[in-house]
Amino acid sequence: MNDLDLATPSDVLTKTSKPMELYVFLDPLNPECWELQAIIRKLQIEYGHYFSMRFVISTKLFNLNKAGAAPIIDTDRLSHPVLASVAVKAAELQGKRAGNRFLHKLQEYLLLQTKDVSSYSILLEIAEESQLDPEEFQKDFHSVHTAKAFQCDLHITREMEIDEVPSIVFFNECIEDEGVKVSGLYTYEVYQAIMQEMLGNKNLNRQPPPSLDELFLKYSTMATKEVASIYNISEQTAECELKKKVLQQKLDRITLPDQTLWTLK
Repeated sequence: MNDLDLATPSDVLTKTSKPMELYVFLDPLNPECWELQAIIRKLQIEYGHYFSMRFVISTKLFNLNKAGAAPIIDTDRLSHPVLASVAVKAAELQGKRAGNRFLHKLQEYLLLQTKDVSSYSILLEIAEESQLDPEEFQKDFHSVHTAKAFQCDLHITREMEIDEVPSIVFFNECIEDEGVKVSGLYTYEVYQAIMQEMLGNKNLNRQPPPSLDELFLKYSTMATKEVASIYNISEQTAECELKKKVLQQKLDRITLPDQTLWTLK
């Protein structure tokens, strides 16, 4: 069930120069987390100057228990749902942007290509597709630093009493104030309204979207619906503009049963 709730900040919060901080709780294997990504992108484009953001990987505990029950014998053939979450933390050791690229590519593999992202060999393939250093990724995947980062995410999940993903916890710059926890998936307008209320109901300065070329340099793969939402245009208009980029050999088109994706060439 979706709910709006309160969360109390603690020592897990970090200092930021922006007036708000968002903790975004995701499970890489959850389809709703893919949908939330599109909303977050639009928030970043329009209001990113108001907030910093941290992705927190929240994996169901039964996955962890199952992982502990089976000994790892052949790493290359290893397959388990929790590996996807560990892989995201390993990718983040190559930088925040690298981690975000890996997470989005992983979700593409899972939800659009229906690949088995619980497989270690597939995760290595995703790392290469995400332009990560593959040798560094393999080393980090097995490192104590990745294990500690993953444990930290689980600690934050427990600390903020997150029992549903996706969830977002909004904090303002006053660390003594309670945060607002939004459990489940809502429309863009709900998150926009929460930000405005937490910033004192002042008129927010909405930034214009970048050009289409700049947008795809930032987010290399996008759906027609997502592009239409960012530019506040119809999907038909968005598709016409995207087709022009295909003709200019700047984008490739990927047609799926339920949607069309456009990816940087």
